[in-house]
Amino acid sequence: MKKAAFTLLLMLPALFAAAQLLETTPFFPKDNDNLVITLDASMGNRELVGYNSDDVYVHIGLITSASADQNDWKYVPFGWATTPAAAKAVSLGNNRFQYTINNVRQFFNVPVGETIQRIAILFRSGDGNRVQRNADQSNMYLRIYGTELAARFTVPFFQPKYVPVPETINKFAGDNFPVTGVASASSAMKLYLNGAVIQSAANATTIAANPVLVAGNTEVVVEADNGTTVKKDTVRFFVGGGVTTAPLPAGVKDGINYAANNTEVTLVLFAPGKTRICVTGEFPGGAWTENAAFQMNKTPDGQYWWKTITGLTPGTEYAFQYLIDGTLRVGDPYSEKVLDKDNDPFISAATYPGLRAYPAGQSGIVSIVQTAAPVYNWRTAGYARPDKRNLVVYELLVRDFLSARNWNTLRDTLNYLQRMGINAIELMPVNEFDGNLSWGYNPAYFLAPDKYYGTKNAFKEFIDTCHGRGIAVIMDIALNHATGACPLAAMWWNGSNNETAADNPYFNVVARHPFNVFHDFNHEAAPTKYFFKRVVEHWLTEYKIDGFRFDLSKGFTQFNSGSNVELWGKYDASRVAIWKAYYDTLQRKSPGSYAILEHFAENPEEQELADYGMLFWGNHNKNFSQAAMGYSTPDPEGNTWNFEGGIHTVRNWTKPHLMTYMESHDEERMMYRAVTFGNSAGSYNTKDTTTALKRMELSAAFFYSIPGPKMIWQFGETGYDYSITSCHPGNTIPQPYPSDNCRTSEKPIRWDYRQQARRTQLYNVYAKLGQLRGNWRFRDVFTANETTIERDLAGAFKWIRLRSASDTSDIMVIGNFDVVAQTAAVTFPRAGEWRDYLTDARFTATGNAQTITLQPGEYHLYINRDPNGPAANTPVPPDPEPEEEDPGTELKAQVYPNPGRSDVSVRLHLPEAGAVRIEIIGATGQRIGTAFSGTLNRGVHQVAISEQTSRLPAGLFFVRVTTAMGNKTLKLRVP
Repeated sequence: MKKAAFTLLLMLPALFAAAQLLETTPFFPKDNDNLVITLDASMGNRELVGYNSDDVYVHIGLITSASADQNDWKYVPFGWATTPAAAKAVSLGNNRFQYTINNVRQFFNVPVGETIQRIAILFRSGDGNRVQRNADQSNMYLRIYGTELAARFTVPFFQPKYVPVPETINKFAGDNFPVTGVASASSAMKLYLNGAVIQSAANATTIAANPVLVAGNTEVVVEADNGTTVKKDTVRFFVGGGVTTAPLPAGVKDGINYAANNTEVTLVLFAPGKTRICVTGEFPGGAWTENAAFQMNKTPDGQYWWKTITGLTPGTEYAFQYLIDGTLRVGDPYSEKVLDKDNDPFISAATYPGLRAYPAGQSGIVSIVQTAAPVYNWRTAGYARPDKRNLVVYELLVRDFLSARNWNTLRDTLNYLQRMGINAIELMPVNEFDGNLSWGYNPAYFLAPDKYYGTKNAFKEFIDTCHGRGIAVIMDIALNHATGACPLAAMWWNGSNNETAADNPYFNVVARHPFNVFHDFNHEAAPTKYFFKRVVEHWLTEYKIDGFRFDLSKGFTQFNSGSNVELWGKYDASRVAIWKAYYDTLQRKSPGSYAILEHFAENPEEQELADYGMLFWGNHNKNFSQAAMGYSTPDPEGNTWNFEGGIHTVRNWTKPHLMTYMESHDEERMMYRAVTFGNSAGSYNTKDTTTALKRMELSAAFFYSIPGPKMIWQFGETGYDYSITSCHPGNTIPQPYPSDNCRTSEKPIRWDYRQQARRTQLYNVYAKLGQLRGNWRFRDVFTANETTIERDLAGAFKWIRLRSASDTSDIMVIGNFDVVAQTAAVTFPRAGEWRDYLTDARFTATGNAQTITLQPGEYHLYINRDPNGPAANTPVPPDPEPEEEDPGTELKAQVYPNPGRSDVSVRLHLPEAGAVRIEIIGATGQRIGTAFSGTLNRGVHQVAISEQTSRLPAGLFFVRVTTAMGNKTLKLRVP
């Protein structure tokens, strides 16, 4: 052990506080003192860094002997988001602000006999949208001292939490550790290092030392003794020692590697440039603090870190994190399950039975290791994927498709989908994303199914059941980017600029293309290519997913187009090479798997990749919308009612690999446009719901008839008429309805549409059209490269003529998209009797031009052969809905009596079981306390909150109810 070096420093306390988040003068503020509080906004959460120095105010209150807890602020003098002169902070420049209180007790007008314990303080912008807090977003507090002796550290610096904790200390064996303690009065002072005195001073108010540290858990104590009272302050931290260098064990790969004996796991982390990494968590002999026994080994090249953990109990879930360089905690980027303290409580037990609790006292996402985890026994054998040229894909967001929002309930809808001729389901992203109520394009952990939709085995059972019905499951995935919660981003982060660090091996500091969100993957970097391979391999093999829809696939490039959208879409040879290599990876891992690109690049690039085997999204939402609304003139963006761009031969493609759609998750709903903005002439009005639904049939007849894969957005088959910008009923966004701010918010789930005959008729048309594409006599028309596709889609009277060279099946579709009758000359492919596929009416074709008149919205789909299908107008009965999916139930909450104080309750109507939290909020916005937190069953509950409300002063308060089904904020007036 090296001998400690000592230095006695006699300095003023204020000198030590200058670099802290909060500094006070005097250093030990007392009840009646005048107090100067100085904020350094460059520390903490940095919300006010660079902000308008003339618009900074304090939100301030007290924690007294009458406070229930640290959130029970007393004597708050200023309302939230108000700008009284008395609340204004003075700018000192360089992101520093100061606020002065003249006599603490008088300033807050605290009555005699009530003890002031702490000042609670936030610095904020005038509108309250920027708030300076601690780095972990907690409130800031300053202790108010009594007249008795007190001692504390000035170095190292402490964060001003309710219970102060030191700023991050990152030290290694052999480092010096400057430490300074102060006392509120002259006393005998000592400094201890791991129990040994390293410095002492008589009749002193300041003591300092600069010892040399040794590896291991370390404790430093400052002590002040005035002869009658002894006071101490303690700081504990870990000192890193030498790092063990060792090669990776044979056969391991990045992430979590389970041993065959089910009692060991080897963790491997790719982390070049890091100094030391420790595994923290629940492993036997471990802890959530840094521990020498769990320091990871570094490979000789400095690229990888690894640690083998032994003594695990098979079947037990262990939570853990990596602690990197003593400061950063992250989960494993290859985790297959993670726990989230903020969001997991709102996952219902019905969706995820037995979800274990988040480890107490921790923060951030934690990963889970479980040896001998329950396995799923796959039932479906001999499953063959549907022909990608004839996919009929149903895109859905589980959150907005089912009120129960889980895999088990989704299985119950398969009859409904299969009757529609659906042969593939495309799920919006279901890997772990930030929060619960999301579209999923904010990915954090790419190998873990999001728990909000259920367990991994429930997901596997859903896929297995789909395969048993011949339905493929396609996973939408966002591998263009990741959020800051993803370890790959967090591990190399520039906190000063709040952006990716320049040495991040996965991400670009600045995105190379427009429309990027979050952090842009560098797909030319070897680590990113490896990560892509691992992600797709995992879902294709472990979950038997049939393929992927790749979000923002045009962003997989290092060619820097900046904000130039047109340049971004130009042919990019490097991007083509990346995608060919990625497609090859998919085919090696799962031959025949689908790769569907949301690309929208120049035609030569898409054509080349389509010829290579990939499918492409073909967006014809606005063209079909113009046609459905009955407008021959282009919309403001130049979109016409001609949708022939959805025909692959129009683009000179040789393969029908264009997956067209009238609607997707990202586009406005056609039915909403029709009933809101539709054309009308005389007695024909496309805004009329019944008329609009018939025009949805008309559009579907043409859409389905065009060869190549198709995609339908959920509930399009029943004429879903809520805007994409509809706000959820429980949304408190103050914008008018609808609002762009509600674009990704929850939408009403309208399974009750199936009880309306006119909407059931639209469903029946969708079903018949989907069945035709799968009919053995006609499917060749939609898949053969040699199919002749003739059309006239430019005018109001539109027609499509399909003839398959390898078969004798022909199709003729005609329709009038105008709002007045139209007449045209039409030539059928061959003479003879044709039948209207949807009505079974007969038409005799001459083989020459024939004049036909169609009323507005009238359409016919003629076929030349009997498909031997069910009767044309067979009604489709609705599926029975599980009780949890009753759309008539919704979260309801009422506070009563109101006004009230001592006997107040909240009456809750819960549509499903789950976590419930009830909080009391002050009129100025501060959280006063939690009145209830727990799990409640489905049903009606009366929750007493009078224990909290009985202590409230007279005035206006808010009761906030948070559940997995939504949130409610209720007013409460206390008399």
